[in-house]
Amino acid sequence: MNQLDAEVDAAGWDLVIRPKTSWLELDIAELWRYRDLIHIFVWRDFVATYKQTILGPLWFLIQPLLTTLMFTLVFGKIAGITTGGVPAVLFYLCGISAWGYFAECLNRTSGTFIANAGIFGKVYFPRLCVPISLVISGLIKFGIQLALFLVFWLIYWMRGAAVGMTWAIVLVPVLLLLMAVLGLGAGIIVSALTTKYRDLQHLVGFGVQLLMFATPIIYPLSSVPAKYRWLIELNPMSPVIEVFRYAFLGSGSFDGWLLLQSAGLSGLVFLTGVLLFNHVERTFMDTV
Repeated sequence: MNQLDAEVDAAGWDLVIRPKTSWLELDIAELWRYRDLIHIFVWRDFVATYKQTILGPLWFLIQPLLTTLMFTLVFGKIAGITTGGVPAVLFYLCGISAWGYFAECLNRTSGTFIANAGIFGKVYFPRLCVPISLVISGLIKFGIQLALFLVFWLIYWMRGAAVGMTWAIVLVPVLLLLMAVLGLGAGIIVSALTTKYRDLQHLVGFGVQLLMFATPIIYPLSSVPAKYRWLIELNPMSPVIEVFRYAFLGSGSFDGWLLLQSAGLSGLVFLTGVLLFNHVERTFMDTV
């Protein structure tokens, strides 16, 4: 027992905060102990997003609706890109809802250190509480947009459109987990790197937009020429979007091997992000 431990025992303290000394020093149980703080952060993120706006949470519905209408007009009517026999509104809204959650996780968690420097410098708590709360609050927005999609799905189904849910609907929680893990992992990697390379802040939004076009959102994967399809399949979000669309619309494809590859890559990105985040948080306040 060292001198510090002896002093702790003598004082009878219940909690001792020590600096981390290793990249691999992760305390998952500590996150559970701070679950009430995560809940507060989730509520803060949800309320503050559209605070002092006229339409408030209605923006959760307006954004995907306007995007869907634009995609239907530009890519469906003008460009004539096929949607595989699925009504264009349902095809685009389905992809936008799923992609929006992933993009929300990545964009918002990528600014964790810079946006919360003031809080991090004043009080101790597990820094991962912040990005985790952002991922959870994003689920609320996704739930609202999914409800909007289901309303349109019901309208088209009652009109006799060739759409129908498949057995893959049971995989939706798994797909959400993959999107959250991938978005969180990539976001905290960027967040850790921006402590030294601030230019990455300007590249994230642009990069996410480019990645969207490399994901089958405005086109079905089956419409991609075979010689280029492997490039799209390398994107871990591609099988997720395809299975999500297959689950709700019966359109698209289900490839279990590609989905397993996506899960493996998502897990690797997440593990890398957590380790890098854990390393940077030890010295972050010395660089701001």
